[in-house]
This record gives sequence, C-alpha cells and structure tokens, in this order.
Amino acid sequence: MPDMLVKLYNLDHNWDFIADQKTAGVTIRKPIGPEKHSFLNWISANFSGGWAAEADVAFTNKPRSCFLAVEASVIAGFACYDATALGYFGPIGVATAYQGMGIGKSLLKACLLDMKLKGYGYAIIGDVKEPEFYQKTVEAIPIPDSTPGIYENPIKSSDPAE
Repeated sequence: MPDMLVKLYNLDHNWDFIADQKTAGVTIRKPIGPEKHSFLNWISANFSGGWAAEADVAFTNKPRSCFLAVEASVIAGFACYDATALGYFGPIGVATAYQGMGIGKSLLKACLLDMKLKGYGYAIIGDVKEPEFYQKTVEAIPIPDSTPGIYENPIKSSDPAE
C-alpha cells in the first residue's frame, strides 16, 4: 500500500473533537508514566507486538508522541507518531467494541495537531490500508512510488505473537 501525505498547515486548530468524545464518555489524552506497561500490553494483545514496539518508541519520546482513548479506565484506542520515523503518523488502533464512535478520527486529529504545534509542515502516513479514511478525515493524498517505502525488507521475528 502507498504512503500518504497530510498538509498539516491546512489543518484547523480545532480541538472540539476532544470535548465531543468526553460527552460520549471517552477521554482522549496522552498516557502517563505509570500506565506504560498496561498501554503497551494492551496494544500487543489487541493488535501486534510490532505496533507495541512502535508505541514504546512514541511513549519514550520527549514529549510523548502518542495518545490514547479511555472509557472508565478501559483503553478504547491509541495512536502514535514519530514512532517508525520522524514525521510519520501511526500506528493507530481502536478496539472492535469502540469502532464507529469517532474515536479513530479523534486520535488521528490529536496526533496531527500535536505534530503541527511542534512545527511539522507535513505528516506521512505509512503503508496505508484504508486510504478513504485518511482522505475523508484529513484530506491525505497518496505519495506516488512510495511502496514499500521505509518498510522495505524488515527483519522477521521468530516470535509467533508478532
């Protein structure tokens, strides 16, 4: 799948999605230190060890470059940036029970606006599986000749959980 590009300078500084999620009982925020192991274990159990490794990088960035969605102390989703490479958005995941509630869109926007506030002009979304989501939500555009891009020839793990 190709990479996609988001023009961060075109994004409005509108954080209303945070209040909208709060009204629905979901908090969008950055995780805190004591939550690290629970955060990474949840990602590994619900998605993959590879995504947990990327989230670990984002968690240890200063400041953190990851967000999570929480409902009543239960993780509903997460999103990261500057994990695979600088300027890259992802991974992002929402638990099946919480899909269709706008949580993924909110996590995406939180990360991209955070990147914009740090001074990034563009964000790259690597190896996009659902281009329509990104086109519709943040007007992302495909990057020609970007497959496999940064993901070419990754090392393989012998761990069946990955």
